Amino acid sequence: MRSDVIKKGWERAPHRSLLHATGLTRKDLGKPFVGVASSFTDVIPGHIHMRSLERFIERGVCGGGGVPFFFGVPGICDGLVMGHRGMHYALPSRELIADIVETMVQAHCFDGLILLTNCDKITPGMLMAAARLDIPTIVVTAGPMLAGRRKMKRLSYVRDTWEKLPEREKGCLADEELSALELEACPGPGSCQGLYTANTMACVTEALGMSLSGCATSLAVSSKKRRIAAESGERVVELIKENVTTRKIMTREAFENAIRIDMALGGSTNTVLHIPAISGEAGIDLPLETFDEISRNTPHLTNLRPGGEHFMEDLEYAGGIPAVLKRLTGDIKDSLTVSGRRIKEIAAAAIIEDEDIIRSGDNAYHKEGGIAILKGTLAPQGAVVKQTALPEKMRVFKGKARVFNSEEEVTESLAGKGVKAGEVLIIRYEGPKGGPGMREMLGPTSAIVGMGLGESVALITDGRFSGGTRGPCIGHVSPEAAEGGPIAIVRDGDEILIDIPRRKLDLNVTEDEIRNRLKEWKRPEPKIKEGYLSRYARMVTSAASGAVFRKE
Repeated sequence: MRSDVIKKGWERAPHRSLLHATGLTRKDLGKPFVGVASSFTDVIPGHIHMRSLERFIERGVCGGGGVPFFFGVPGICDGLVMGHRGMHYALPSRELIADIVETMVQAHCFDGLILLTNCDKITPGMLMAAARLDIPTIVVTAGPMLAGRRKMKRLSYVRDTWEKLPEREKGCLADEELSALELEACPGPGSCQGLYTANTMACVTEALGMSLSGCATSLAVSSKKRRIAAESGERVVELIKENVTTRKIMTREAFENAIRIDMALGGSTNTVLHIPAISGEAGIDLPLETFDEISRNTPHLTNLRPGGEHFMEDLEYAGGIPAVLKRLTGDIKDSLTVSGRRIKEIAAAAIIEDEDIIRSGDNAYHKEGGIAILKGTLAPQGAVVKQTALPEKMRVFKGKARVFNSEEEVTESLAGKGVKAGEVLIIRYEGPKGGPGMREMLGPTSAIVGMGLGESVALITDGRFSGGTRGPCIGHVSPEAAEGGPIAIVRDGDEILIDIPRRKLDLNVTEDEIRNRLKEWKRPEPKIKEGYLSRYARMVTSAASGAVFRKE
C-alpha cells in the first residue's frame, strides 16, 4: 500500500507515534488509509448538509476495512459572489482545490480517496486532482435542492430571484412579493434546482464513471444520498484492493460519454472549461471541436431549467443519469465505472419512468445537443453558446455592437435602460487573464431576459456565464481581449454576425481593418496587481484550453 511509506519499518517509529496520537490502534496500521476531502462550509446551501454525509462515508470506509482521514477544501458559492469582486475568485479557486487535494494526498501517502463535493468549481477541481493523482477514488456529489414553492407554484433560484429583479425595477413586482420569493426560492440544502453548473458537473461525473450509479440526481435531503455516501466509502476500499485507479476509469471513451450526456441534457457551458481541464490532468487532449462534433450527433433529450421547465428532482424521479444513458445506448462507448459495473451494463438495467422528462431521440426537444462551438473573425480560437436555451429567431442574428470594458459598465447601461433591440452587447476584458478570473455574467444576462429583450439583444463576452443563464449569450471568446484577441478592437457600431447553424461568429469589418486596429491596440494595465489573482493572471491559459495553469 502507498501508506506503507509512513507505517512500516523500524525507522518509521516516529511516524507511527504520531498516528497513534490521533487514536489509531496497531490493527489500524494494517488497513488502507483513505483520504476524505470535504468541501463542507456553512455558507453554501449545497454543502451545509455534508457533515451528515461525512458520517456515512466514514461508516462505509470503516465497514469496508479502511481508515478514513478527513480534510477540508475551500468552497465558493457562485450565487453569493455574483456581481462583485468576489466573483474574480470563483474560477481560480478550481486550481487551488486541485492543488490542495494533491498536496494532502501526496504528503500523507493515502491509499485511496473520497471526494465529497457539490458546487460549480469544487467538483471539477477535485476531479482534476483525482486525474492527476491516479489513485483509487470515488466522487460523492452532495445532491440537488428541492424546488421552492410559492402559492403552489414551483420555484427555482435563478428564474425566481435574479430574473425577477428587472420586474421590481420596473415597478411590476411588489417588495412584499420579492421578499416572499427570496424566502421560498431556495428551501433548503442542495445545489440549485436546475441544470446549472453544479448539477451539470454532478451528471458529468456520474457519466464519466467516477460516482456510483444514481449519485448525480439523488436529492440532498434523501436517505438515498446517505446510502450512496456509505456505499462509496465501502467501495473505495475495494478499489484499493483491486488497484483500480482513476486513469483506468477516466479514459478517452469515458470522457466522450460524459460530453455526450452533457449535450443530451443541455448542460452548462462551463463544462467546456472544466472537462478539458480534467482530461488534461489524465493526459487526454479534448479540443473544443470534440464538443461540437458530439453535440451535432446527440439529440437534446431533457428540458430542465434554466432553458426548460423541468427540475433536477424530475430527472431523478424519471430515472436519473442511468435512464439518459439508456436512451443513448447506441452511441455510448463501453467503459469501466467505480462501481465495478460497466457503463453499458448500467444503461441496460435502467428504467425510464417518464417519456417526456427523458425523451427518445425520435421525440427530442432539439435535434442537436446543448452546446455549440462558434468560430470566426471575432473568435478565431472559439466561443461557446448554449444553443438549446436560445430563442429560434436568435439562431441567426446581425446587430450593431455596443462595447463595454467590464461587467460593471454594461450593468450600469442596463439599469439606465440604455440598451436597444437589435444591439449586440460586447463585454470584454473579463477573460481568465483580463478579469482576472473570467467572471460569470448572470446579472446582465438575467436583466436582458427580465427586461423582455431575450429575443432582440445578444450578449458576447470573453468572460463566461452562469449555468443558470439562458438566451442569446455567447461566452469564452478566445483569444480574450487581454491577450489581444479581435474582441479587443471591436468598436461601437461594428456589425456582428451570429450564425449558430453555420457555427460562425464574425466581426464584419475587412481583414485589413482588423489588422490595422490590432497594430494600434495597447495592452491595458492589469486590474489586480497583488495576491493570488495577480499570480493567477500571469499563469492562466485561455478559455479555449480550459483556463488551466501553464505547464512550464
